[in-house]
Amino acid sequence: MNAGIDLAPVVALVGNPNCGKTALFNALTGSRQKVANYPGVTVEKKAGRLTTPDGRTVEIVDLPGTYSLRARSPDEEITRDAVLGKLASERAPDLIVCVADASNLRLALRLALELKHVGRPVMMALNMMDIAKKRGIEIDLAVLARELGMPVVSSVAVRRGGTDRLLDALDDRLAVHQPMSAADWRAPDAAALRGAQGEADRVLRAAVRNPGHLDPTTARVDAVLLHPVAGLVILLALLFVMFQAVFAWARPLMELISEGFTWLGVVVAQAPLPEIARSFLKDGLIAGVGSVIVFLPQIVILFLFILLLEDLGYMARAAFLMDRIMGGAGLHGRAFIPLLSSFACAIPGIMATRVIDDRRDRLTTILVAPLMTCSARIPVYTLIISAFIPDRPVWGFVGLQGLVMFGLYAAGITAALAVSFVAKRLFWRTTAGEPFMLELPDYKIPQARSLAMGVMARALAFLKRAGTTILSMMILIWALASFPQPPEGATEPAINYSLAARIGHAIEPVTTPLGFNWQINVALIPGMAAREVAVGALGTIYAVDAGEGAAEKIGKVLAGQWPLATALALLAWYVFAPQCASTLAVIRRETGGWRWMAVTFFYMLALAYAAALATNQIARALGAG
Repeated sequence: MNAGIDLAPVVALVGNPNCGKTALFNALTGSRQKVANYPGVTVEKKAGRLTTPDGRTVEIVDLPGTYSLRARSPDEEITRDAVLGKLASERAPDLIVCVADASNLRLALRLALELKHVGRPVMMALNMMDIAKKRGIEIDLAVLARELGMPVVSSVAVRRGGTDRLLDALDDRLAVHQPMSAADWRAPDAAALRGAQGEADRVLRAAVRNPGHLDPTTARVDAVLLHPVAGLVILLALLFVMFQAVFAWARPLMELISEGFTWLGVVVAQAPLPEIARSFLKDGLIAGVGSVIVFLPQIVILFLFILLLEDLGYMARAAFLMDRIMGGAGLHGRAFIPLLSSFACAIPGIMATRVIDDRRDRLTTILVAPLMTCSARIPVYTLIISAFIPDRPVWGFVGLQGLVMFGLYAAGITAALAVSFVAKRLFWRTTAGEPFMLELPDYKIPQARSLAMGVMARALAFLKRAGTTILSMMILIWALASFPQPPEGATEPAINYSLAARIGHAIEPVTTPLGFNWQINVALIPGMAAREVAVGALGTIYAVDAGEGAAEKIGKVLAGQWPLATALALLAWYVFAPQCASTLAVIRRETGGWRWMAVTFFYMLALAYAAALATNQIARALGAG
């Protein structure tokens, strides 16, 4: 019964970055789409179904953007292998639609000419025709089709009915059996690329009667946003607003989610179940899932801002502005976007490094992305700062607690720049990379529907990738903290008899110079699985009841039992400590092996130990011990 559906023709959308390909995909498939990963890599795969006017069911695949099939990044490798039919897990496309920005055809025409050699039927969809007409660009579709040797149709993905001509063309192409020709594509070298671009320029001159003019609004706005001083000020202001929104807007939803899981925990605690079953459900499953989902609002808000700025066309300009600053530390300008994403969670930040073509630049960015202060650190920072740092103004207008929090963020950023500077010289032994070349798109009004679908896809991907790993790790931590159970007549807290306590005592000789006690050592164990879980672990160890106001109660207990030097050392530890298990797993998958995951773990562990040791010793010398 499903055979007919499974054999639906596959249509692959291929195009340059910023050509409107994803907007076209969303317009064609609507809610009938799914997001997953290609097997073995973390390159996002988007596929959806549509029904053509003739009633034909078609599978649409949105392939990652590329300028050439030469493939210089994991995204481009997937696109190349997909159009060549080399992905063992995927069906080869029956038709390739080369999506082009009608207002910027030059590079798209070169890609279209290259696609003609892959041995599969190809057609071109000229997207953003409304922008092209606004800029006075006149394109003769018949001449363009003749010169390219493929059908050409126009489309406006963001308008109702803007895809009708494309749907009709799909029906026409799919109604007639298109025999596959022999593929004669070869990876082009520099000379071949120049030759192909020369041919594309010839086609452009033949088909485009009026090359148009630069959008005056874009030119005026860029004069301000790309200014070396004013542009950076505006960028920093945008980042400030964004991070304020991440914390301010997310707080009510986070509190609501937290209360929901607290209520669920109370329900389980009162259920007529064996004690061990209640503990497993409440402390293992519910706490594990809750520790992930509670931060989902921050992830959603941050991605909303990022996608909004991308759709506006600002993200490319931000990367251009930051290139000089980041280049001095050995980072590529495109690293700005992945590092920005890492402030929410290092997992999507590391995945976003796929926009960096050069493998060495990409690996360097992956190595330093975990040093960005992710949202999972916030509960630990907030707990310790609230407990040990007085809430008083500095210089009359700056709160001391906020200043300390800013210092922790600044320490992570500074460390990332320093590590990238060293890594480029230690691992790659180079001080100069390729020049940063970036095509700046026109400014466009974002579409609410496309934004909503993009945010939803990334939220689900975050829950799937991070949630499953953290849940399994929380179950493991629960088992370590619950077994063996206390003997008959035991008078000490149950945690003292557990495997977790034994581990905590076993590593005391190593952590004593840092000012850590065995209780902190035990909290570091779940902190390796997920940083935010350490707060709950401290509550368990110090026997503080969960529920409303639990964090404040934990803080009061810690303030009464820890010296200030210990608290500051723990903050320093969490600035640099190795990332959560799910992040390390993503590093392994992104880099294709265990080597760089191990390098990341051990260099961060060494930094964390050195920072905590120095902080503790200096604080004690100053009388804070």
